Amino acid sequence: MADLRLAVLGTGWWSTFQIPAWLEVGGVQLVALYNRTRSKAEQAAAQYNVPHVYDDAEELFRREQPDVVDIIAGTDAHAPLVYLAARYGVPVICQKPMAGDYATCERMVQTCRAAGVPLMIHENMRWQTPIRELQRILAEGRIGRPFRARLQTIGYSPSEYIEQPFLKELDRLILTDMGSHVLDVARFLFGEPHSLYCQHCRTRDDIRGEDVATVMLRCDEVICTCEMSSATRTEWGHYPDLFVFVEGTRGSVELAPDYWLRVTTDDGTWARRYEPPFYPWARADQPHWHASMVPCITNMLQAIRTGQQAETSGEDNLKTMRLVYGAYESAEQNKVLALE
Repeated sequence: MADLRLAVLGTGWWSTFQIPAWLEVGGVQLVALYNRTRSKAEQAAAQYNVPHVYDDAEELFRREQPDVVDIIAGTDAHAPLVYLAARYGVPVICQKPMAGDYATCERMVQTCRAAGVPLMIHENMRWQTPIRELQRILAEGRIGRPFRARLQTIGYSPSEYIEQPFLKELDRLILTDMGSHVLDVARFLFGEPHSLYCQHCRTRDDIRGEDVATVMLRCDEVICTCEMSSATRTEWGHYPDLFVFVEGTRGSVELAPDYWLRVTTDDGTWARRYEPPFYPWARADQPHWHASMVPCITNMLQAIRTGQQAETSGEDNLKTMRLVYGAYESAEQNKVLALE
């Protein structure tokens, strides 16, 4: 098949990993970059040998006629750029969180549906190597019927607010930034929750939003607690990883530090390490995060080519966004929130 014409909208910090991931997957020709600060787009274009640069997104759509666009801009820019892609009939990939509030997420999905344009969200945590293996273990029934789970992403990175200074200005922080990942994985593993309860807090004076949160979900038969913190010093590293412990009627499974999976049943404990592939463009302290971008993009690219729905479609991710913004609602009202 001929390569698809790809345009990237936004050339900030995350694009330095997202663009190499696209080039790793292949099947696209990166024809243009957009950034409202043109010099940033020019710098990225020189690095990745991209022929055209724009600081006007609509001009890019008119002139380049891309087959797909990937929005790697800030959250506030997501909705306007998605609406623009829908107007030009171009399949669109958008970074998480989809938008800054749930009503806007709904409008984005509805607009693309009405235009017949695929909307996909780059939600890559569920594509991490050990998490996919954990899901397989659960699906095989190796620990029986799961009844309780804990998903925990805790860590502290001194460079986090230096690399992404905009995080300090967000009124809503960890639930939108990390919670969109963790709550999506909870859905991926255990299905759609019926209710949730949340509490959160802020530990620093130099940020506006919360940096610690706990969300309890009730799925069909699983009580799932999701714990998030970007303020916790740990011995196993600085960047928040996802640790999981699932209890079942015939055993338990644990995703532990350093990619170890342990299954314990009456027969004993089975352990194996599921290290992610390493790519030269990935950071040494975050190989699992960056490696997971490759299968995520592969799935979305296949969906565009075949007309099928991507695993992380806008419609699917809307359910994750309902949990994210429902968590804020629950915390504000200090009550359990029933979900449709």
